[in-house]
Amino acid sequence: MKYIFLFITSFVFAQQTQFVDFKSVNGQLKLNATDKSVYGIVDYRFEVLKPIDTIKIDAKNMEFSRVQLDSKDVIYINTGKELQIVNHFQKGENQLTFEYSVKPKQALYFINIDNTETQIWTQGQGRYTSNWFPSFDDVNEKVIFSLGITYEKEYQVVSNGVLKEKKPEENSINWQYQMEKPMSSYLLMLAIGKYDKKEFKAKSKIPLEYYFENKDASRFEPTYRYSKRIFDFLEKEIGVKYPWEIYREIPVRDFLYAGMENTTTTLFATRYVVDSIGFADRNYTNVDAHELAHHWFGDLITAESSTHHWLQEGFATYYAALAEREIYGDDFLYSKLYETAQQIKFASRTDSVPVLNAKASSLTFYEKGAWALFVLHESIGDKAFKKAIKSYLKKYAYQTVNTQNFFDEIKKVSDFDLDKFQKTWLESTAFDTPTANALLSKNKAIQVRLEVDKLKKTPLPEKIEFLRKTLESNVHETVKEAIVNQIEPEKYEAKKELLLIALQSNNVQVRQAVAGSLSKIPEDFRTHYETLLDDTSYQTQEIALFYLWKNFPDHRTEYLNKSKNWIGFNDFNLRTLWLSLALSTPDYSDNPDVQANELISFSSVKYEATTRQNALEKLIAFKIINDQVLSNLVSATTHHMWQFSKYGRDTIRVLLKNSEMRASFERILPNLNPEEQFQLNRLLKE
Repeated sequence: MKYIFLFITSFVFAQQTQFVDFKSVNGQLKLNATDKSVYGIVDYRFEVLKPIDTIKIDAKNMEFSRVQLDSKDVIYINTGKELQIVNHFQKGENQLTFEYSVKPKQALYFINIDNTETQIWTQGQGRYTSNWFPSFDDVNEKVIFSLGITYEKEYQVVSNGVLKEKKPEENSINWQYQMEKPMSSYLLMLAIGKYDKKEFKAKSKIPLEYYFENKDASRFEPTYRYSKRIFDFLEKEIGVKYPWEIYREIPVRDFLYAGMENTTTTLFATRYVVDSIGFADRNYTNVDAHELAHHWFGDLITAESSTHHWLQEGFATYYAALAEREIYGDDFLYSKLYETAQQIKFASRTDSVPVLNAKASSLTFYEKGAWALFVLHESIGDKAFKKAIKSYLKKYAYQTVNTQNFFDEIKKVSDFDLDKFQKTWLESTAFDTPTANALLSKNKAIQVRLEVDKLKKTPLPEKIEFLRKTLESNVHETVKEAIVNQIEPEKYEAKKELLLIALQSNNVQVRQAVAGSLSKIPEDFRTHYETLLDDTSYQTQEIALFYLWKNFPDHRTEYLNKSKNWIGFNDFNLRTLWLSLALSTPDYSDNPDVQANELISFSSVKYEATTRQNALEKLIAFKIINDQVLSNLVSATTHHMWQFSKYGRDTIRVLLKNSEMRASFERILPNLNPEEQFQLNRLLKE
């Protein structure tokens, strides 16, 4: 009987939303940054739809106490993954209350800033909110959330919904947030940090709040340059008013992704906090529009399973592209679609998973999903497309959806052949190039781009006149970049004229393409190339400084003197490069130890992962290695960002092939913390 019970229970769990509807939850939380813990008192209201003997709430590695059902103690099981409530549940309303504590292993992160302050933030999608708050990994269970969070009074605390109350409690403040509508648990969030904010109102009167760290006050305008415009545009373009009560955007340190569309509050990576120069290379516009579009496609209506994930990512990607067209123009949109078409075509040679598959790649879900929508939009016309989108969003608001639900709304406005469309765009891994090119060719810049690409294998003398005229024309910058990239393998003398014309375009991106295409710079091109050092682009300056330093040893002092006060992006890309070049230039530095210590400092836990990795790459490439560098490298292996921890492990593996390095790692082992010792020991034993 035991085995039968287990089978029935697991079957019921898979279908729990058919038996139980969780309506709302109130959580009162206290967070402790010292031991990285969460303590909470939770009150769930739910309705039993059909009799059931056990209900479950996802809860990873949590401890529970005072578990009560309708104010009476109840039998419960803590599996380490779930809180299971055992009872003879009959149809009707119920209240479940309990206390819990947890030290989350993922999905909630405590970021220590220079040992003086903390940032705390969450990431539910792909990580599961149930690591820090007892909730539901099943997206089909939508709940109205209210969180109260108590934390130190010097900090700003943000969660989903409207801030209802702030109550001082000794050295802390309790912040009470309230949602009005239900949402999936992966969209639950909190963010805690020392922030300032600026408040605006959308055309529709929705309150907009844009957060920034005090040190970044001067970067506010370039960072959020188009944020309000994007909000107003998407409300109008989608045709359905923003479905929540407020919208916030908050940059957080060492974020796992570019951004995340937590309902009412997007979190995004600090790499997009830029000044007016950084805006040229790393602006937030696309991420901003993508995460906001998710507040309709993902938050308001949620794909019922991963198979239909394109209904979220494809839609958000497409509407972000439309928002960028509103700001940057038609050529920008078409050029982007052209570029993604090339990526999808190349990937399709090896990628055998189509859009309508839970295992599809990000490129497929995002970019091919967006392409499918572009084709559909163009095929049925703007009026019909918008009518269907509006109907789709209103019909399934605050529910989950599948592809057929979307198609049903398309069928009401058009007799477009959706079966063929589904087979071509959603079920095939091939890319329909003829259809794509026909749609793209409506744009003049793409007509020229297609002509340029046809000439790839044509000898340069036969095409140089066409390329020259194109570079001298006012065609979109992406076409000119494509020309620079196409002529990269050509001999310098043959392409010099074209490179000079490209430089004279005075377009930041075209000039950057020239900077990156010439790793070997001829002497007679040096003065032309040196002008790139003055470009208003930190990325171009980084490329140009490195290649000039490498190619012209006699001019190194001149280049280093010119760039000695450069900082660059907020990850200090130019400063770390300058320090590594200065230390590698004989007789340049009067105080090399001070400079070495500064560069080593950038690799320490004081800084974000991107800065640390950038510094470590420079230190190791230029062989500026001591015990502190090695300790900082080992520290990388324990970081929550997998890309950075992988970099740390892979780099240590390479260094361990050198016997002297192995001895150095063994020497520092006793001085590391337990987690670092564990990681290094594992690598030493490989």
